[in-house]
Amino acid sequence: MAIDAELLEILACPVCKTGLELKPDQSGLKCNQCKRVYPIKDDIPVMLVDEATIEE
Repeated sequence: MAIDAELLEILACPVCKTGLELKPDQSGLKCNQCKRVYPIKDDIPVMLVDEATIEE
């Protein structure tokens, strides 16, 4: 199951408060400003800074 489009519209990065984009493989939500990727586990986005990774 993919992330609901309405949910994706309201989610924001907890660090820089900008919008997030779903990664092409749907494994996480990526912030284009600070490059953090928040994982999606069991179809639930984990929006904890400690769980995020940083990708270029």
